[in-house]
Amino acid sequence: MGFRNTTSLAALGAALVFAATPATAQQADPPQGSVADSAQTRSDAITGQASAGDAAGLDVVVTGSRIQRPNSTAAAPITSVTALDIKAQSPINVEEVLNRLPQVAPDSQQNYQDSDGRQRVKLRNLGFERTLVLIDGKRLGTINGEDLNIIPISLIERVDVLTGGASAVYGSDAVAGVVNFILKPDFKGLRLDANYNFYNHDNKPNIVTQQAQASGFPTEFGTTNDGGRADLTLTAGTALFDDKLHVSGFVDYRHADLLPYASRSTSACQLLQTTKDGPLSCSLSTYSVSGYISPRSGANNGTAYVNNPDGSRTFVPYGIGANNAANPYDGYSYQRQDNRLNAGGFVSLKLSPEFEVYGSGLWFRDKSINRFPNRVFSYTAYGSSPYQVNCNNPYLSSSQATTLCGAAAGTAALVPLEVRYRLNVPYLDDTYVNTGLRATGGVRGKIGEAWTYDVGGVYARNQQEYMPATLPDYGRVNNTLNVVNANGVPTCVATINGTDPGCVAFDAFSAGGGSPALLNYISGANSVEKQKTVGQLYDVLANVTGDLGKYGITSPFAEDGLAFALGVEYREDRQSSTANAAFYNDNGGSDSDLRQHVWEGNVELQVPLVQHKRFADLLQANGAFRVSRYNSNPDTFTTWKMEGVFAPVSDLTFRLSFNKAQRAPSVVETFQASNISFTKQGASGNDFCAPVPRQIADPAHPGQTITTTAPLASRDVCRATGLSDALYGSATLLCPNDQCTVRSGGFTANPETAYTQTYGIVVKPRFVRGLVFSVDRYRIKIDNSLGFNDDSYYTDGCLRSNGDPFFCSGIVRAANGTLYAAAAGNPTSGFIREGTTNYYFSIARGWDFQGDYTLALGGAGSVNFGFNGSLTTFAGGQDSPVEPLRNCAGYYGNGCGQLLPKWAHGLRTTYTLPDGSFNASFNWRYVGALTSANNSGDPAIGGTAANAQTTFARIDPVSYFDLALTFNIAKRYSLRLVANNLLDRNPPILANSYNISLARSNTIPARYDSLGRNIAIGVTTSF
Repeated sequence: MGFRNTTSLAALGAALVFAATPATAQQADPPQGSVADSAQTRSDAITGQASAGDAAGLDVVVTGSRIQRPNSTAAAPITSVTALDIKAQSPINVEEVLNRLPQVAPDSQQNYQDSDGRQRVKLRNLGFERTLVLIDGKRLGTINGEDLNIIPISLIERVDVLTGGASAVYGSDAVAGVVNFILKPDFKGLRLDANYNFYNHDNKPNIVTQQAQASGFPTEFGTTNDGGRADLTLTAGTALFDDKLHVSGFVDYRHADLLPYASRSTSACQLLQTTKDGPLSCSLSTYSVSGYISPRSGANNGTAYVNNPDGSRTFVPYGIGANNAANPYDGYSYQRQDNRLNAGGFVSLKLSPEFEVYGSGLWFRDKSINRFPNRVFSYTAYGSSPYQVNCNNPYLSSSQATTLCGAAAGTAALVPLEVRYRLNVPYLDDTYVNTGLRATGGVRGKIGEAWTYDVGGVYARNQQEYMPATLPDYGRVNNTLNVVNANGVPTCVATINGTDPGCVAFDAFSAGGGSPALLNYISGANSVEKQKTVGQLYDVLANVTGDLGKYGITSPFAEDGLAFALGVEYREDRQSSTANAAFYNDNGGSDSDLRQHVWEGNVELQVPLVQHKRFADLLQANGAFRVSRYNSNPDTFTTWKMEGVFAPVSDLTFRLSFNKAQRAPSVVETFQASNISFTKQGASGNDFCAPVPRQIADPAHPGQTITTTAPLASRDVCRATGLSDALYGSATLLCPNDQCTVRSGGFTANPETAYTQTYGIVVKPRFVRGLVFSVDRYRIKIDNSLGFNDDSYYTDGCLRSNGDPFFCSGIVRAANGTLYAAAAGNPTSGFIREGTTNYYFSIARGWDFQGDYTLALGGAGSVNFGFNGSLTTFAGGQDSPVEPLRNCAGYYGNGCGQLLPKWAHGLRTTYTLPDGSFNASFNWRYVGALTSANNSGDPAIGGTAANAQTTFARIDPVSYFDLALTFNIAKRYSLRLVANNLLDRNPPILANSYNISLARSNTIPARYDSLGRNIAIGVTTSF
């Protein structure tokens, strides 16, 4: 279809205006850090070396420890992403930064049609709720309301990613690890950051376009420039009163244009394969732009038609063809339209080394939409009564009237029919408005040479307003179909008789129908539905650190003494949900106000045992212990860590960390677990100890079946559920309508407990100046995983396990042995359990590899190599004692939703001129192969010979290459030209992708660059 340019000219113009703004004010902070600084930061992270900080030692931000000791060595592996790394990528949001890390399971909400707009992070794909997110060492907010949108890209100094448990230091949720965003709070001067990017992609023919064209769907071919995104940030700061008072603030605006599925040839339709290795097809919809009509009476009852697309007012059979069967997802969002505003500020007042007051505030508002075609919906969306049309409707041709009405054609008789119509009007929107506020404050100081303190807190509030699209009014649709001629004008009968003067006649019997007036009428009776959910965090912390080496408490073989941190913390989570009557009428539910709090105390030790001796350059032991008491649980919980660092020489360091970490149930999970409600089993349920008739194989006649009423479960299994032998097979056990009572809730949800291990080696050879690399093994096992289990979890498990109490305890019989009880009496027996509770375990294991090397080229500059790779050896777990252990590393499908290749890495190579005025950075991103679980050879994940497939059996490894050119001019200007996915690689194509990635775009958009080459222009100007 040739060259197409749909970038947002307004956004591009704004970016260029800012780019052209001259710098005339005083010298400010440089536009970005140097390549050398970035390399040093990564090197320090690999070795676990803390920065030196300021003279008072209060600016040391050490991820994984509360001990503020400059130049200390950490035992847990940390990966750092620097500000320079981020600028070389030119991202619009934090999600894009994290998705580049092999340790992170990518989560691309911006490319996900059904998203609510919030962005979160999942380390090792163990769930966002098991990854603790910090800003400058303090919690971002509540787990349920977490949204990384609040973090401004241009103010990030670095991002530290710590692998393994850290609950003993930070409290709940630090199970898979910690992601700590270090911001730049002490900015001085005035700086403008402008970033604009768009996609430059060549749409080529492929297996999707073949099916789309065969289905009569239009497809895009040729070069396109679209998906424009802009990010503008203004930052200002100053220091007053002899540098004692620091004040800075920023405002940031971000925008992303909509990109529909139809804009890419790889998503021209949803590709389906209904049988293994079977033929391919496109997903089809009866909601045709020509109008789908089906009589519900007479000789043509049930026949499916569409209005002839040629406009001739005849019916043609429904089926594949241009403007016949519809493409249901062509307008869905491949890149969501998004508008976001951030603002914030930082302040610190250092009256003396002993007393500093600090505070910060971050705020954001984000509006995003999920869009759907406006349609006249099937009557089945409302109930079982078909629509009615009058047989003398002037929009009906004589042949159409005969088809629908038979002999009644031309009369005022009403006949039932089905109408499904995709209207030729703008799209319908599900709207999400997310707002957030995060405020911190406190006092801190350093007393003498040995002591520091920090007393402060965090208040975070996240609010989501959800306004779903609503169905047209059924009665009004019926009114629009009952139309007669009034003075030659098709007019609703409801208008003529005065029952609804505003009725708009609907021409449902020709192609391309629909108008804004019609849409307003059929939807006008609906109230706007709105739900508001608010999550709040109150977190108050007090920490004291001491360096007892200043008092001589030091190992005789070490130079530094014992250091410790003591802390107490009070943390309260709240979540409230309200909605208007219209929302509850359609969706059910009620207002809620949930809260829980915890008191915690912790101690942390760092003990250098040997330093700079002939037999050991460093031998150090670290430890921590935390006690937690939740108001929602009667028990007290403890977490701890034990760590060791041993460097026989300065070139070689061995490190290990062993943690007991925990994740407490969120306030929502606590409520879901404890709140009691009653329902009924599904239609096919009943007591497996009752004489339920069923078909079994006839042993006397192979290939035939007979009916038996023998209980499905054995006598021993039924005895394990508390049933007496006398009632085994009794008809009294049969549940009414084959539906036993199910009780949801009534559980005490305990914290998940994880035992995490990391151990590895760091090499920094002095004979290769500038080289450092590390290899670390991680092992994470989460016991008592929290999740929702329905009633079948207990009944099926009890059967398969031959009476294991783990499952059979979920079957709670009444005194008479039955499993049906009246919900109104709030029974304590006579039901099967379900709900949110602790069940079994999850596992993540693998290896991390990091390296950094700077090669000095003398007067020609330098080249830096930064490497980060991860080998995943296990990703999965076991849902119950009778379920097999599932390892999904490197596989997709059959419940393997981790989508983690066994190997992934990033290698960035940066060349810099000696004066730093120019650098060129080339990045290689490698995503290892993913194989269908059907071809895994592991029956636990469906890898059997019968399931093995030949089509879509494997996604080959993919390499992406990125190039960034940066020009630093007079320390005031920085110009960046970036091309991500430089070679414009198409994403791998998968049939049935929704079952794999919850995306209908025929790929895994979170894992692969799905929209093509991304071109970015970035400018930083300091005044």
